[in-house]
Amino acid sequence: MDFTSHLGYQAAAHPDKAAVIMAGSGVVTTYGQLDERSNRLAHVLRDAGLRIGDHLALMMVNSTALLEVAWAAQRAGLYFTALNSHLTRSEVQHILDDCEAKAFVVSGRLAGVTEELDLDRIGLLIVADGAIGGFEPYTDALARGAGTPITDEAEGREMLYSSGTTGVPKGVRKTLSGSPPGDPTSPSVVVAESIAAQGFTGDSVYLSPAPLYHSAPLVYSMAMHRLGATTVVMESFDALKCLETIDRHHITHAQFVPTMFTRMLRLPDDQRAAFDISSLRWVVHAAAPCPIPVKQQMIEWWGPIILEYYAGTEDIGYSMITSPEWLEHPGSVGRPIGEVHIVDQSDDEVPIGGTGTVYFAGGRDFDYHNDPEKTSRMKNSRGWRTLGDVGHLDDEGYLYLTDRAADMVVSGGVNIYPRETELAMAGHPAVVDAAVFGIPDEEMGESLLAVVQLDPGATTSTAELLAWCRDQLAPFKCPRSIELIDEMPRDPSGKLFKRRLRDPYWEGRTSRIV
Repeated sequence: MDFTSHLGYQAAAHPDKAAVIMAGSGVVTTYGQLDERSNRLAHVLRDAGLRIGDHLALMMVNSTALLEVAWAAQRAGLYFTALNSHLTRSEVQHILDDCEAKAFVVSGRLAGVTEELDLDRIGLLIVADGAIGGFEPYTDALARGAGTPITDEAEGREMLYSSGTTGVPKGVRKTLSGSPPGDPTSPSVVVAESIAAQGFTGDSVYLSPAPLYHSAPLVYSMAMHRLGATTVVMESFDALKCLETIDRHHITHAQFVPTMFTRMLRLPDDQRAAFDISSLRWVVHAAAPCPIPVKQQMIEWWGPIILEYYAGTEDIGYSMITSPEWLEHPGSVGRPIGEVHIVDQSDDEVPIGGTGTVYFAGGRDFDYHNDPEKTSRMKNSRGWRTLGDVGHLDDEGYLYLTDRAADMVVSGGVNIYPRETELAMAGHPAVVDAAVFGIPDEEMGESLLAVVQLDPGATTSTAELLAWCRDQLAPFKCPRSIELIDEMPRDPSGKLFKRRLRDPYWEGRTSRIV
């Protein structure tokens, strides 16, 4: 049976339509080319002995080749993991070993990370855009495979790992259907259809400015190919180039993280006004909390077309909020879709307005790969599951997130959630970025430290920043001290590696981050 929600169908329907456009180089890959190349690679995977349910890992820069490899794995019925290129060698080795990868595809520009890896047990090693000893060139691998589908084509699935911002990366393993390509019951197709319901169609031109090794950029980009839409991929994010890309390619839909909003807002007015962004119909943002002033300015600039969602790679529950709703409920991440519960430390539900851990009932099945203990820990006595976020519901059912439970600081017996302090600090006009966390304190157990990145040229003092914070928050929520830093350790998607800031203070002591 033929199903329409698959790359193969879209390639047959319009082979010459642009499937992928690289924003920087302008290179266009058509549906016919994406289909043929992913078919060729699927044959190479089968020839290397990979069968349905086996695992492929890729560590690649944003490129058409990355999507070709992902589609090859998807149509070969494999689990595939895109590795964060900012991970350390030991973290990369951990993931390769943990997922038992049988194939590993790497961009030549990331060759340095592979130098000390133990790859002896991985049977298929391929390098794109470069050369690495022991790796087969990507073009040679393509030439070995046929451009037609493999005989046992089946739906695969991504298995992505946490970014390692607070500990060892952990794999999120979901059900693999192994069903025929485009089968409407396949989880990948169901997810693509839920994305389409956000306003995407085959006529959409979708901008992906973030690294494709992250869940949303990868899943959204592949969903566009199931719809027959065009995906425009930025090699790396740059605020000015982003606006140029929206203008040049008449982008209709895009997905951002809050740090990208901040960088675009900081462009001079004349640069922001130089580009036509009127083609935008819908803009999605997620992945991190957005400071209220930043989102207000974005809505004023782009109009009420910004949709925010809250979810996790685990896919146990989510919420969404449109711009008009958000303007009435600033700071909210929307009404949860499905059943949500706010639970205190005694595992009891709290009243409306009370703060506690956010739990979802229902949701899709998954487990943390090779970590049944962590899988079990995310459930409470009722079987509800949590992503570890803390928040509350208002009397209209809108959810507000306070922080992650793992980031909570206990100072003098008082629970403090640093996210509120971070958002307050980020609202200062001279602050580009802020991270707040607990450090050892002989008297209080822990005390708050703020690490702040200032706008270049800013002369604001730490005393002024403390005063700014005290004007907005209760004294116990304000940092005891502030340190200035040239650049915050974030990856290109905006994920903060807070442990790199925090761990030195806890060396030789018991750390609460797990």
